[in-house]
Amino acid sequence: MAIRKVGVVGCGLMGSGIAQVSVQAGFPTVVREVSQPLLDKGFAAIRKFLQGGVEKGKLAQADMEKTLANLTGTIEIRDLADCDLVVEAVSEDRALKRELLGALDAACRAETLFASNTSSLSITELATFTKRPERFLGLHFFNPVPLMKLVEVVSTLRSAPAAVREASDWCRAIGKTVVSVGDSTGFVVNRLLIPYMLDAIRVYEQGLASRDDIDNAMKLGCGYPMGPLLLGDYVGLDTTCSIAGIMFDEFREPRFAPPPLLKRMVLAGQHGRKTGRGFYDWSTNPPS
Repeated sequence: MAIRKVGVVGCGLMGSGIAQVSVQAGFPTVVREVSQPLLDKGFAAIRKFLQGGVEKGKLAQADMEKTLANLTGTIEIRDLADCDLVVEAVSEDRALKRELLGALDAACRAETLFASNTSSLSITELATFTKRPERFLGLHFFNPVPLMKLVEVVSTLRSAPAAVREASDWCRAIGKTVVSVGDSTGFVVNRLLIPYMLDAIRVYEQGLASRDDIDNAMKLGCGYPMGPLLLGDYVGLDTTCSIAGIMFDEFREPRFAPPPLLKRMVLAGQHGRKTGRGFYDWSTNPPS
């Protein structure tokens, strides 16, 4: 089945980005949020991003308006009924996803393809919340979605090869590079990235090197675009801690255990860029 119309559930940071790249690639896209204010906030972020492209000469004003005309917002699940693909991008909460996927299952056609943008939860488990495990898989996008080129396409033991092929073709159609992975907590990127970030926090916690020296060591020594502590602030230290906790519960390996310093920073509300303070002070002296 060819994907012609796309639904996205959740219009936060990830959902709005997924909706944007979908509609920019020419797919009529419907975004569902739980309230109009949240929907308006997400749409404002999309418009701001596109307007920035216009101001930089990368996008014509007419193309921006044409793109936005293909984007629809709703607070009703039933408005996703005629979508060929629905991507859920809501909070990493099993109970929330269970309720949402059950409602989508009832509202959408049996052939509609479902995908989750979860970064850490089991795709196999999420598929059990529906009556279509053969047409359920993971599409793990990266932040910021309009700029990051990768999507991890995650298949389960029940995912039909045709469903995986349809989802992969759609990802390529919206300009992404696809890596195909099996369903294991953390997939590929977080399986490798999270222990690296946690080890950097441990090095800092043990006083082996300063924050700036740790970040500069990895930037200049390994050619990374930013250091691990700065990356943690961008990702969100609360998000990093949550993902690490889920991975530790799954594998019970010390490398996935959140360091004490990380847990205390999260408890103190120092979550990184989004709260104004993490390893860096974003309110008065943001990193350049």
